[in-house]
Amino acid sequence: MLTFLQEKFIFLPTQLPQDYVYTFEGDFEEFFLTHPDGAKLNALQFKSKNPKGAILYFHGNAGDLSRWGEIAIRFVDFNYDVIVMDYRGYGKSTGERSETKLLEDAQLFYEYTGKIFPSEKIVVYGRSLGASIATFVASKNKVGKLILETPFYNLTDVAEERFPLLPMKTILKYKLASNKYIQQVQAPIRIFHGTEDRVVAYNSGKRLFQVIPIDNKKMYTVDGGKHNDLDEFEEYWNAIREELTH
Repeated sequence: MLTFLQEKFIFLPTQLPQDYVYTFEGDFEEFFLTHPDGAKLNALQFKSKNPKGAILYFHGNAGDLSRWGEIAIRFVDFNYDVIVMDYRGYGKSTGERSETKLLEDAQLFYEYTGKIFPSEKIVVYGRSLGASIATFVASKNKVGKLILETPFYNLTDVAEERFPLLPMKTILKYKLASNKYIQQVQAPIRIFHGTEDRVVAYNSGKRLFQVIPIDNKKMYTVDGGKHNDLDEFEEYWNAIREELTH
């Protein structure tokens, strides 16, 4: 029962029919990548007229691209193309999910992005669950910058806070050990976290920041920010603008 419930706790996907038509303002393209195991992974590429690079965006644990596209498209305003994928079981994406497969899928999208843009022009951005996936990608590849929004130290840290009486270290199939991945990241690292986050505690993000071994790191604390509302704070956008224009 606990093994089954952890999938429900970690992943909150919504599905889309394969003939669903995305509608967003601006120039974008829908595409699929295929994992060697046959899984079809749906993605969107939002296009800037004169892109100075790409933002490879890994979204949170709920919803699908019909929602996350509306969030990711805003980064085009900083003159980047934005590429965002749906994980297995989300939206139109297919395939049996596991931690290994999630990370392999993410690597596929890095390789796709790297065929279009040089590695130093790729910003890897991860939000919540996606922050761990983004950190893994940045740990295995050369990237221009890693930006993490509401990240956790590792998934066990989140689970133990939520279920303090259960032996989560033993139960969890998914580890998503951001604290280990981040040791190998050589690119500049930026973390955004709100002090009132009730989904991923602010202290979890702060602990992750503290174990980053490189000097080129910065944590933006959004006072009063919760898990899903940092984009409602002017200070968040001011910092994003600073990070994406310099």
